[in-house]
Amino acid sequence: MIRKIIRKIKSFLWKNKKRKIKEEMKVHEEWYEEASNITPEELPAFIDKLTIEYEHDYGTICHACAAAAVAAAWAVNNSKQGGITGFQAGAVMWEFIKNWKTEYDGKPLRLINYEKLLYPAYDDNFNTISQETWEWLKNEAKRNLENNDDPVHPDVEQRWKDIAIHEQIPAGLKVKGE
Repeated sequence: MIRKIIRKIKSFLWKNKKRKIKEEMKVHEEWYEEASNITPEELPAFIDKLTIEYEHDYGTICHACAAAAVAAAWAVNNSKQGGITGFQAGAVMWEFIKNWKTEYDGKPLRLINYEKLLYPAYDDNFNTISQETWEWLKNEAKRNLENNDDPVHPDVEQRWKDIAIHEQIPAGLKVKGE
């Protein structure tokens, strides 16, 4: 309750003093740097800074959301229970992706680092899908054929049939292990 009152007072005081920013000003780059040092105690003030001190444009509000999320992750990691590994940080990223925009939940996803194209050992990362992804694609294509009442382009319908009925892997891909 007290925190809400303090925030309202800050908001009132900053109402006419908000700094108008645009993405081109690159103010957000400072936020990301600052975010990695945020502690649990400092997080509310950091979020207040992002939401009260600035008048955002279409792009900067996205950076403010992202910087707040990054700061929150760092705050937890900078707590007494923190100290996650790089592997765990990758898991945090995937959980955020799946839970922020739920259109991604339950679907096979992959993040591609194209730098790996410089090394032949990683070639399979770019043209190979897992058996689980292949099964998901076949099931989804079948579901689309059975349940889609909206008109779709003939090429799209053919792709669904190729996958669901003919079990034809889309061009350029192979299933890992086959």
